[in-house]
Amino acid sequence: MPCLVIVGGFFGDEGKGKIIAYLANKENPVIAVRGGVGPNAGHTFCHEGKTYKVRMLPSAALNSTTQLLIGAGVLVDPNILLDEIKTFGVSNRTLIDSQSGIIEKVHIERDIGGIHLKNKIGTTGTGTGPANADRAIRVLKLAKEIPELTRYIGDVSGTVNDALDRNESVLVEGTQGTFLSLYHGGYPYVTSKDVTASAICSDVGIGPKKVDDVLIVFKAYITRVGEGPLKDEITSEDSKVRGWLEYGSVTGRQRRAAPFDPVIAKKAIRLNGATQIAITKLDIVFPGSAGVREFSKLPREAQTFVENVEAETGLRVTLIGTGAELTQLIDRRETSQIAL
Repeated sequence: MPCLVIVGGFFGDEGKGKIIAYLANKENPVIAVRGGVGPNAGHTFCHEGKTYKVRMLPSAALNSTTQLLIGAGVLVDPNILLDEIKTFGVSNRTLIDSQSGIIEKVHIERDIGGIHLKNKIGTTGTGTGPANADRAIRVLKLAKEIPELTRYIGDVSGTVNDALDRNESVLVEGTQGTFLSLYHGGYPYVTSKDVTASAICSDVGIGPKKVDDVLIVFKAYITRVGEGPLKDEITSEDSKVRGWLEYGSVTGRQRRAAPFDPVIAKKAIRLNGATQIAITKLDIVFPGSAGVREFSKLPREAQTFVENVEAETGLRVTLIGTGAELTQLIDRRETSQIAL
């Protein structure tokens, strides 16, 4: 089953970076390709005591052989991308689709200065919304027009489809979360495009029959950055007491928090056609879970939480994060499931 799509099930911040980085290191995929919006999404993962953050490259960047691709539907900030390529030393295995859109200074200025986007919607200020607006009216510059990116330009869709035709393994990385989708989220408090699994595939340029599995990532509680509805939201003080107090990896803004909601989890599964679930940060809700790598060794209340998620959703929880490190994870996959 060579093609696995990974998406966020809530409002972003679910821990997709850790899951993708783990799978990349564990399974050694030939390609990791990023769909989604652009540098307004930051993915974080920890390995051997060091924390890494990416906003443009796929979260498989630590794997020394995996090709790192960025799909045509993704907006690129050349400065951020070039800095990440240098930081990770991946210039020889990075490919950007020639039709990826380009974020320019004017887009960032419009994002930051706009009363509606910045103050009402609570956008990240990274220029993605204005850039996607320009793409919709067909005036946005594309990656193939930027000299600094020339050496990295290619046909991402062709490369991915050729790999799949050879039965090679491909990780498709989504960004943001289901309920930040322009079409399926709590409009207008959403991102500037659809970010469900089908849209991520469109960003990359693969058809639905190419996908073998969709892994949806939920955190053991819910957080979101910016404005918009959040059912059963708790106070900042309560978040701090519970250990749920977090800050956005791109904006540094405090994340709002609420308990896990099986109702919207089920809706997210339907919208994405998910076939299995990953749950992250179980150790935050159940501290006795920290660092545990076998399901049977989890505290009983943590096991019950996972079992209830499975009962409510009808899907198996195959990966469970029990800490920040890539190795702090329970892998319950079976050979018939998402082995790449």
